[in-house]
Amino acid sequence: MNTKLTLTIEQKIIERAKSYAKGKNRSLSDIIENYLKILTQEERKQKKNKLSPIVESLKGSFKMPKDMDYKKELGKRLEEKYL
Repeated sequence: MNTKLTLTIEQKIIERAKSYAKGKNRSLSDIIENYLKILTQEERKQKKNKLSPIVESLKGSFKMPKDMDYKKELGKRLEEKYL
């Protein structure tokens, strides 16, 4: 469902934006909508990837040896546990 939105923007910017949209064969509304979609998706990704306070407090407390293969070590531990 589309809803009308009123924005207050400098006239010169509106003119340049309309010219840009016309050059791309798109509407200004479409360009703004897609831009807002991108902004809100990035914000959701950042929130999703944020560490919990407990995990954040533990960060850096364990120094892993540089030659350690994390996936190999995890596989070995899971084999010990379940086999």
